[in-house]
Amino acid sequence: MASAITDAVLKTVIRAVAATSSNNSSNATTPSVNGQAGVLEGANPTKYSASAPITLFIIQAGIVIIFCQLLAYPLRWINQPRVIAEVIGGILLGPSVMMRIPGFEAAIFPKESMPVFNNVANLGLIIFLFLVALEVDMRMFTSNWKVALSVGLAGMILPFGLGFGIAWGLYHQFHNDGTTVPISFGVYGLFIGTALSITAFPVLCRILTELKLLRSNVGVTVLAAGIGNDVTGWILLALCVALVNNNSGLAALWALLCCIGWILFLVFAVRPPFMWWVRRTGSLQNGPTQGVVALTLLLVLFSAFFTNIIGIHAIFGAFLVGLICPHEGGFAIKMTEKIEDLISVLFLPLYFALSGLSTNLGLLNDGITWGYVVGVITCAFAGKIIGGTLAARANKLLWRESFTIGSLMSCKGLVELIVLNIGLQAKILSQRTFTIFVVMALVTTVATTPLTKALYPSWYQRKVERWRRGEIDWDENPLAPSESCSNTSDPSKPMGDQSSIQRMLVYLRLDSLPSLFAFITLLSPQTEQNTPKPSGIENIGEGSQSSPTTTRKQKPLEVYGLRLIELTDRTSSVMQVTEGIAGEELYSLRDPVINTFRTFSSLSPSMADNVAVSGRVAVVPESSYAETLTSHAADTQSEFALIPWSEYGSLTDFDQSLPLSLLTGSGTGAGAGNHRFKGSAHLEFIHKTLAKAEKVCNAGVFIDNGFGRFGGSRPSTHPTQGVDLTRSKSGQHHTTPQTPLATYPPITNRTHHVFFPFIGGADDRVALNLVLQLVRNVNVTATVVHLKYTSASKEEEDNEDVTILATLRDSLPHEIASRVVFEESNLTEGKNDLAETVRGLASVTVGQKQGGAGDVVVVGRRHGMGDASEAVTGGGASSSSSRVDVAGGSGLDLGKTVGVVAEGLLVTAPGAEAVNASVLVVQAGGKRT
Repeated sequence: MASAITDAVLKTVIRAVAATSSNNSSNATTPSVNGQAGVLEGANPTKYSASAPITLFIIQAGIVIIFCQLLAYPLRWINQPRVIAEVIGGILLGPSVMMRIPGFEAAIFPKESMPVFNNVANLGLIIFLFLVALEVDMRMFTSNWKVALSVGLAGMILPFGLGFGIAWGLYHQFHNDGTTVPISFGVYGLFIGTALSITAFPVLCRILTELKLLRSNVGVTVLAAGIGNDVTGWILLALCVALVNNNSGLAALWALLCCIGWILFLVFAVRPPFMWWVRRTGSLQNGPTQGVVALTLLLVLFSAFFTNIIGIHAIFGAFLVGLICPHEGGFAIKMTEKIEDLISVLFLPLYFALSGLSTNLGLLNDGITWGYVVGVITCAFAGKIIGGTLAARANKLLWRESFTIGSLMSCKGLVELIVLNIGLQAKILSQRTFTIFVVMALVTTVATTPLTKALYPSWYQRKVERWRRGEIDWDENPLAPSESCSNTSDPSKPMGDQSSIQRMLVYLRLDSLPSLFAFITLLSPQTEQNTPKPSGIENIGEGSQSSPTTTRKQKPLEVYGLRLIELTDRTSSVMQVTEGIAGEELYSLRDPVINTFRTFSSLSPSMADNVAVSGRVAVVPESSYAETLTSHAADTQSEFALIPWSEYGSLTDFDQSLPLSLLTGSGTGAGAGNHRFKGSAHLEFIHKTLAKAEKVCNAGVFIDNGFGRFGGSRPSTHPTQGVDLTRSKSGQHHTTPQTPLATYPPITNRTHHVFFPFIGGADDRVALNLVLQLVRNVNVTATVVHLKYTSASKEEEDNEDVTILATLRDSLPHEIASRVVFEESNLTEGKNDLAETVRGLASVTVGQKQGGAGDVVVVGRRHGMGDASEAVTGGGASSSSSRVDVAGGSGLDLGKTVGVVAEGLLVTAPGAEAVNASVLVVQAGGKRT
């Protein structure tokens, strides 16, 4: 007995020792990541380790992000949303393409690593659904509830019915393949119907914003209906998931009741104290504090946890918390800004890559399967387009508008893919059916933008707007003479009101406001006309003491300000526009530049009586800046568009990448600030704007050099000059020496002098009228020099210009004629360089007074004889030493953008003295004689 026990113990010890020796040997051959030198000792970083999964996860995440970014760039040029790149990237990494490479799946996406990848991706999905709910502003739905309800319901009922019908074939053909759970056809049909009836609200917002349809009848209708469609779709999906995850109908009923109870708890028990805390911390006015962000994310995670444990997917809990967050004060936008980049760049691509890894296009391998692919796509398009179109038409929209609404409602996007992944995870869909619906989601999303552009082009939008305003009939015949046409300048007419600018568009930039204000002041007439004031122009100057029965007077100079803000890829950028729709133009009401511009006309009694201003903000992509400006000029029937050149040579108001010496004013203005003309993006913007404005109205590019600000001089003490920035320490207190404040000399002379070289051509004739309008102001004097070429080939054109110049000069009133000097100067082709001649005349005419309010040189952009002679005389070659090299190699230069004459005034060669004046480049456009 004893020997038997001894033998048993001995065998156990031997086995234990052998096992320990085997483990030690294994650890010796395969070093652990922790505590070892890793790859320096020959370890394979792609080998999955359960104790340190982060190494392989970093490789996986890096590959996914690179794929998505590389695909997103070319797709952006064809106006496709980022989700398309993420889905295609996932498909390429999956069994359809990359996983066909031997060893790729085992090395990069081994099965044992997928739980970690899946957890991170689903965490990102939970927070993303919270962001989706933040984007849903219920005020949009409630303010347009009638059309939203009708279009939304019709856009769901018909595709739901079609989906339920095609589900019968899918259920019997593909459901029972061994990878799905046994469910009834009713539940399966409910899921398929929901998948076909849902609309991707986030993608829809971006498409509408990029196509500039948000403020149209189409955009408002689609957004309002999309909100109702989105919420209803999630409710149906929650019902479907509850039915699948619970074995009996009674359990599913309990799950839905618990969900309803949780919704009521969030609305009535959680939201009031949450709102109190948000207001108490100032997060509603100033954006969420770090504590409020932490509290909100805790609510998101707990709500997701609760909905998950009752048998409904965790994303519903996150979505509900987003719905109870306030939109007042831009809280939802600022909360989104805090977390959106990490979600959209890292977490969301991981989730869609996970979706792509489950998509196998190789399963679409027979005629029956492809028949169902075509059938599903047809049901998706037909249900949404027919239902949405008929409902929109019933609300008295035009047929073309109605078809556009139906096409937009067919957009599936990322919401559809989330629904499909939930169905795959719940084993409602087989992998083959999942792939069929992924193809449908891609096709419907890709087709949305081209369909919308084809059905609702920009020319049709303008036609409908004019027709609804009563300007034209449906055949585009004018019903009444356009007011703008009667005010169009005719250079051959005598000096009077008909040749002056009465309606002007101004591109508002923060860095150009002082010079813009000074220029508008000079353009404003000196007397008030008692004519009715058109709608849409704000009467800032009239006080509240006026009688209610007093008739408003039209301002002789109407100025429409437009501020452009870049529409980026971020969700918060789109929300800035959609929140403005629901909340009475939020940005236009709160933007500091717009508000400064609105109060501009009340600065002085003369301004209040003679200038009316109106301002708005447009959030558009940078590539659409030029089109947006010219479209707004056409909408407001502006006669002149004033575009200031950036102080820093960039499209942004303040470029922090520039040296401090340039930002603090140590440059010497328009002449020496050659850095202002090196930015290819800004140069291209000016060039495109002038090209588009040629068909709309006259335009001017204003390059400021101290016009109307600080006496046109630079500060006597630079902020960084002679200052020691080394910090001194005293106990616990750190001090920095005080920087001397910059001081500016007072404006002792408020007069401006305008120099205008009249060369000839349509641009110069428009510029001449502008100069003669400026000199109506008593603080403006002008010198007009007629530069004449002696070539006989230019005699006829020269005679025409001489006639126009003489007519305008002779028709000037005496008090204005006393402030204008007319001179002549002859040039010889092949001998005199035009740009150098103008530069020489300008240098001795303007910028001669110290402490003045700033002078300006007005030039035409193009000259019928000047541009031709430039090539003959070699003017471009003579000034090549002062040319600016444009960054980015765009093919544009300053001369092609503003003209060779203006280039000679703006760009200085090394050692040359700059012209001490601002420059206004004028281009003729629109309908001119």
